[in-house]
Amino acid sequence: MCEEQRFRSILAPFINGLLAEKRALGFDYHTEELILARFDRYCAEAGLDTLNITRGFLDKWCTQTDTEGLSYRRKRVSVVRQLMLYMATLGADVYLPKNNGRRETIIPHIFTMEEILALFHEIDSYEPKAAGSPVYKRLAEEYKVLFRLLYCCGLRNSEGCGIAAEQVDLTNGILTILDSKGSKDRLVYMADDLSALCGEYYEYLCDELRHRARWFFPGKDPDKPLKNTSVDRVFNRFWAATKFSSACNNKPTVHDLRFTFVTDRIDLWVMEGIDTDVMMPYLQKYLGHKNLQDSYYYYHNSRQLYESIRIMDKTIDQVIPEVPGHE
Repeated sequence: MCEEQRFRSILAPFINGLLAEKRALGFDYHTEELILARFDRYCAEAGLDTLNITRGFLDKWCTQTDTEGLSYRRKRVSVVRQLMLYMATLGADVYLPKNNGRRETIIPHIFTMEEILALFHEIDSYEPKAAGSPVYKRLAEEYKVLFRLLYCCGLRNSEGCGIAAEQVDLTNGILTILDSKGSKDRLVYMADDLSALCGEYYEYLCDELRHRARWFFPGKDPDKPLKNTSVDRVFNRFWAATKFSSACNNKPTVHDLRFTFVTDRIDLWVMEGIDTDVMMPYLQKYLGHKNLQDSYYYYHNSRQLYESIRIMDKTIDQVIPEVPGHE
């Protein structure tokens, strides 16, 4: 019986493709094929009719049954994870089930440009319920600038919230980040338009407070900085208001703006033909990472990485030739 007839779900072409690729690389993949056949039946019986594989759809598959051990359950999940990764490289919108080790790896959400635009539309149009309160009106203006700093400069949430006004050089467009993660200090350079925006914002802030603000992003109490937890909450509110939130398999966090900054920057270098090996040490220092591996970690889970590889890799067709549909 040929492979095309063995699998009958909408994922059959992808299962066949994964098996062909693994065997071309020298893997036997016999046990894995049996698991994939079982997963194919799971998809067919569930009536799966889309390549948008959600977490909810995979939840039952990833649940350990009463008749299997933990190691086999992990094997089942691992095999389907490989299938999801394979589908992602071909452009499918899929959820990646977690590896079932003792410590779960959190997969970051890398925002698309459409998602970023929708998110900032919600931030910029935000009107606090207590519209007559000068405090909440001020905070609404702070969010517009803070979230842009986090995204455009790849700052950690704590770095943005806790920056003092004296650490923001508006003349030269430089942020001085003191005693950040790992007890490191660093300089972060802003683009001209972002620096100008920060200048306009700080003038507004000082006018509102009627004195020079100590913190660049003061909280409700102007003598204290914004709290990270408060920023987390309003971020969740802004994201939930976008049209993308309901269909998102991987709920984003504020920190994912930093992941997205790194991904977008490396993608831009790749597309422009710039040597990333030369540029990565600069990015490492900019981000305040201890080593290059930390910076590369921010990029390796990105779906955009697959597109960059497809564009730049000139040898993939020779290494793993395309497998005709009838084989």
